[in-house]
Amino acid sequence: MTTSKMTFHPQPQPGEATPWAFPAPERSTLPNGLTLLTCHRPGQQIVAVEVFVPAPLDAEPEGLDGVGTIMARALSEGTDKYSAEEFAAELDRCGASLDAHADHPGVRVSLEVPASRLPKALGLLADALRAPAFPETEVERLVANRLDEIPHELANPARRAAMALSASLFPADSRMSRPRQGTVETVERIDAAAVRAFYDKHIRPATATTVVVGDLTDVELGAALETTLGAWTGGAGEASAPAPITGDDTGRVIVVDRPGAVQTQLLIGRVGPDRHERVWPAQVLGVYCLGGTLTSRLDRVLREEKGYTYGVRAFGQVIRSDEAGGGASLLAISGSVATEVTGPALEDLWQVLRTLAADGLTDAERDVAVQNLVGVAPLKYETAAAVADTLAEQVEQHLPDDWQATQYIRLAETGTVEATAAAIAAFPVDRLVTVLVGDAAQIEGPVRALGIGEVTVVKG
Repeated sequence: MTTSKMTFHPQPQPGEATPWAFPAPERSTLPNGLTLLTCHRPGQQIVAVEVFVPAPLDAEPEGLDGVGTIMARALSEGTDKYSAEEFAAELDRCGASLDAHADHPGVRVSLEVPASRLPKALGLLADALRAPAFPETEVERLVANRLDEIPHELANPARRAAMALSASLFPADSRMSRPRQGTVETVERIDAAAVRAFYDKHIRPATATTVVVGDLTDVELGAALETTLGAWTGGAGEASAPAPITGDDTGRVIVVDRPGAVQTQLLIGRVGPDRHERVWPAQVLGVYCLGGTLTSRLDRVLREEKGYTYGVRAFGQVIRSDEAGGGASLLAISGSVATEVTGPALEDLWQVLRTLAADGLTDAERDVAVQNLVGVAPLKYETAAAVADTLAEQVEQHLPDDWQATQYIRLAETGTVEATAAAIAAFPVDRLVTVLVGDAAQIEGPVRALGIGEVTVVKG
């Protein structure tokens, strides 16, 4: 009998964890006044470029809500060098994608391209910003596309709830109260002349910021920028100063009637602080414990215990940030429940909020939230696009370049008591505007019986 001998290799031992921090950009200014943030990320062969121009929705002319959106979409519809079709073909040859949108802080233009073709793609980006053609036929097509989108948005319960909440929270004369991309009445008025006028007034390099993130090892970025974005000219001008944000969060309920709906869409919200406020890290942590994940309190009660919903989420979303104190965020709880349990679901949701105020969060809840928010950060920012988006977001919210890195430190240092206080302050039971998109005939009575605020029914 022979005995075989096996040689075992030593078991690998884990090494020391590599310290991680959100990457810090290098900041500079081009001769034309364009601010530049660059971030070298070895191995990221897809380079991401973000351009932010402070042309806020507040700056749209009266009666032309949506002109910022149409202008942003039209930037890639032809230039002084290329027709719309030729421009799209040139992007394809670079393997690049270009997108643009308008929001309350301003206009963002996003480019992704392989590092080896970055100079060519920067030239196309510069052409779109420097000399867009805004051909009448293309603007008409974009207006028609936008008009086609609006009925679909109105039919979507979540989108309809968001519209109703904005209209209720903010004054009627505030741009915040109206759809970001305009209504049928305002979009129908937009033409190529209006788009050109908005562009001429607001889009210029001196007020813009460009973020470039990716592996720049073999890229002569300085030379590429000099002949592309560096050649973009325009008046010095000043960034538009939007009006301060105010909101009325008196407790009340708006029911958007959808006869026959088998579900009720919930959106409960109020106006909160922006990222310049000291409470922001504690608020992020507390709101996450309340409804940021499948294991949060709201889900444990409404989903796991009661079976009312597939999921309910609580979140804080910056609307516009202003270091002078005029910014704000939307603090909200959203989800959907079966029509017949709308009343009980709201009653239990309010009970979760009251229990939070009475008993507070637990250390275990706080620890899980920190682990989820801070521990996954290296994965969240694996791509150049994710880093570029966050850096551009910091710019548009007037935050320092190290804000995100500092935020993770503050989250890890925030205690349970602070997180509890911030969550309670975020969702006071008597200062919430509740929007319900559903069958008013079935849900109005049970909701009135809850006594969570005056109930108003509007057409869906």
